Order: sequence, then structure tokens, then C-alpha cells
Amino acid sequence: MMHPEVFQVLADPSRFAIIESLRGVERAVNDIVDRVDIHQSGVSRHLRILTEAGFVQVRPEGPKRLYSLRAEPFRELDDWVGGYRNLWEARLGRFADALERKKKSREAARKGKQS
Repeated sequence: MMHPEVFQVLADPSRFAIIESLRGVERAVNDIVDRVDIHQSGVSRHLRILTEAGFVQVRPEGPKRLYSLRAEPFRELDDWVGGYRNLWEARLGRFADALERKKKSREAARKGKQS
């Protein structure tokens, strides 16, 4: 089950920017600071929150700490959204069908006027 706290963690614009900066790449704190325009202390605080929430993992490399995204929480989020995707797709499918019927009705009306 998806916990509401997940959305609180991701909703913060600074944390979202950090997540985007880590997409597909491992970075040190200073590299993240350069990309997100947040002071180092703020980036460190947000990384701690993201790590505790399970979105980010840290790997020590000598004196550096390298941060990267963990796939698991994003898969869980995708699974949760997927439960609603079926609902949206069904509604969009019905909407597309209604538009198609309306289009055919208009075409038939135009052909009737031309006759």
C-alpha cells in the first residue's frame, strides 16, 4: 500500500530537483549542489530525508559519499498509479468513442444537406 508520506517527500520542490539531478547517474553532494542551486546544508538535509524515505541510496567512495536513486520505490509508485491508469484509460476510451460517434453524425448530417 502506498503511504501518503511518499507524496509529501516528493512534493517538495527542492527534493524533486535533487531526484531529477540523480536520474540515471550517481553524484556527490557538491555535484548535486551545483545542479540544483541549493546550499550544501540544504542538499544534505534533503538527501537525508530522501534516503530515510528509501528513494536515495548512498555509496561511500573514499572521503566522498555518492548518491543515486533506488528503483524500488519508483516501481511501487508506478504500480500504485497503474491501479488508477485502468480507470483513466477506460474513461478516455469512452470519450474517444463518443467523439467518433459525434464526428460520424456530423459527417452524415453534412452529406444529408448536400443531397
